[in-house]
Parts: sequence; structure tokens; C-alpha cells
Amino acid sequence: MAEKMELNEVEVWDGNYAAAQALRQAQVDVVAAYPITPSTPIVENYGAFVANGYVDGEFVMVESEHAAMSGCVGAAAAGGRVATATSSQGFALMVEVLYQASGMRLPIVLTVVNRALASPLNVRGDHGDMYLGRDSGWIQMDAFNAQEAYDLTLMAFKIGEDINVRLPVMVHQDGFITSHTAQNIHPLIDDEAYAFVGDYKPVDEMLDFSKPVTYGAQTEEDWHYEHKAKQHRALMDSYVVIDRVFEAFEKKTGRRYNRLETYMLEDAEVAIVALGTTVETAILAAKQLREEEGIKAGIVAPRVIRPFPFNEIREALAGVKCVAAMDRSCPMGAMGMLYNEVNGALASIPADQRPLMTNFIYGLGGRDLSVKEVKRILREQKGHADVGHVTTPIQQFSGLRGPKLGFYETKRS
Repeated sequence: MAEKMELNEVEVWDGNYAAAQALRQAQVDVVAAYPITPSTPIVENYGAFVANGYVDGEFVMVESEHAAMSGCVGAAAAGGRVATATSSQGFALMVEVLYQASGMRLPIVLTVVNRALASPLNVRGDHGDMYLGRDSGWIQMDAFNAQEAYDLTLMAFKIGEDINVRLPVMVHQDGFITSHTAQNIHPLIDDEAYAFVGDYKPVDEMLDFSKPVTYGAQTEEDWHYEHKAKQHRALMDSYVVIDRVFEAFEKKTGRRYNRLETYMLEDAEVAIVALGTTVETAILAAKQLREEEGIKAGIVAPRVIRPFPFNEIREALAGVKCVAAMDRSCPMGAMGMLYNEVNGALASIPADQRPLMTNFIYGLGGRDLSVKEVKRILREQKGHADVGHVTTPIQQFSGLRGPKLGFYETKRS
């Protein structure tokens, strides 16, 4: 029997420790891990919890992140509650096995501390690794601060393990800005947290020899198409369970989560769509613009990026005149992911009613995004809205030293 840890009503934790505590309270059976900055403290702290008797689980040290996710797949297929953590290049090394985990419908929880991808080498935070995994078949949720990293990690178990979902779940947080910044956290006590998550109920576990099962079967053209379509359908339909778990968590804690978070959008003429810690910066900038200049600015923040909240975004932005999609990842020859996803969501709105759209690439390799710069971006959107068309390059690199880069012409027929 694992020992309980005495927790205060308010703890001072950074995002890494908050995620580690959620793994402890969920009583994860197996964590297979390989350390990588800035996510190392998550599995390091879990290992300490195991060593000190706070978890009746196994901490498996492996030789790489590929091996870590492979170990998680094996443990989950055997019937255990399983989790791990990674960042950046470690995440990239896991990618092959991410598809295995989702295709086998194994509800593994992966806490991703987002960090830039090499080359050149960089240990600071951007969303390159987050975007790398977006088509891997995992549910993906995004924390904007340390409290949310704790809350969403607890909820990830309950969502992924639901019999109507049975899919792996990633919880993202920004490297260093969230992972290493200490904030006031309001945790649940151990019994309440575990009761919320619930006992693990294995499905088709390999160690149940009375019901033999096969994992990793080969399908080719006969059934591969149908298998992937069914997996896609399960991911798209998981929003029902996500909403239900969010509602249950609000009843338990008073903290409300939505698949799409919106701020000051009721009367907004211009808006920013953003992820991660940028959301809180953007909220402050929008408030100041409203108070100082009367610009009706709002913020849209996808809490869940897979399944992407297409319908909610379309409804939220239907009355906005101009929208800037903020992508903290270099698209390398295309528009940013958020720009493309949001444009896809708005495509069904009649052209004469559809918001204008621009794309800002920002914050790569940990480059700071200031409130001043967000206000400038929102003012620029107001200028586009006033004249009825985009007057700058549709895609810009915000905060870049040297020449301003814009790759797409803004001429409209």
C-alpha cells in the first residue's frame, strides 16, 4: 500500500513537479523513461516517489526515448496504467512508437514539456515538438500554466481510459516558462485525486490468458483503411468524454475547462488565436488595448488541439473581422498549423462574412513575446478590419531581427 503524501491547500510547485504529483496521485503502475531537458524533473520526481514508497509502481530506466515509449506500450498492453514524459528531440525519437500506441488503443499518458527542435541545438521552449505529434492519433491538451499542467494530467487518465475512448493522451506545457516557474497550486488530496481518476480497468490485456489477444497485427490493404478510419472516428468522438470529464472536474474543484477557451470575445472585432503561456500575455494585452485605446480585442485559445475544436472555433470567430493566428513553430515552407486549422474551421462561413486571417510566427527557441508586441499585432488587425482587407504580408515573423519576412502576397480578386 502506497503511503499518502501530506499536501497543503496551496502548494508552490513548478509545472514539472505539478505533473509529477498528478502521476503519483493517479498511482501509475509503470513509468518507463529517459531524461531530457526540460522534462527530466517529471520522471525524476516520480522515481523519487517510488523509492520513498509513495507509489506502488515501477520506474523503468531505459536507453532512449524510443525505448521509453516502447516500454510504455508493452506495459499498457499487459494491462497497466502507464505514463512517461519527454521533450524536443526525445519526442522526435518517440514518434514511431506514438503511432503504435494510438493504433493499439492504449491509454498511455505522455506529459510533453515543449522545446525547440534541433538543429541548431536549443533547450528553450517553442511548439515544434507539439506540432510534430499532431497527426499521431493521440488526444492532445495544452496547459497554459502550472496549475493547468496538474489538472490536465489528472484528467488525462480519466479521459484516455474511458471505455468509449481508449486512446493515449498528451498534456503539453511550455518548456521553462511553465515547467520551471513556481506558482501557487491548489492540489486535491491524495484520496480525492485517486477517486476522481478511478481504478484502472484493463481492456484486452495480454496477460489475461483466458482471452488471447493480438497486438501489432499486419493488415495491408485488406483492413488497414478501415482500422485507421475507425481510429480517426474514435478520436473525433472523444470530445463527448472530454467535455464530461471537464464538467466532473469543475464540480470537484470549481475550476472550469473547455475544449476552446475564449476571453473577451463577445463583442470583439479583432482576435488572436494562441497556445500555451502566450495566452496569458495576450489576455493582458487585449485588456490594456480595450482600456487605453478602445480596441475591441479578444483571445481564442484551443485547450484541446486533438480532436481540434473546428465547430467551436467557427462559432466563436463568426462575428470577428480579423484574426491573427500565432504559431510558435516554424512551418518550413507553409503557413503555420494554427493558421491552417483555423482557416479550415472558418471555410464554411460565406466569404463575405468570413474573418480576415493573418499568420504570425513567433517565439522560436524561447524568444520572448512581449505585451507590447501583442498590442502591436492587435492594432495591425484593427487596421486590416477597418479597410476590409489585409494590408501586410499574410505571414510575418514577429520579433525577428533583420528584414521583415513575408512569403505570401495579399492581393485579392
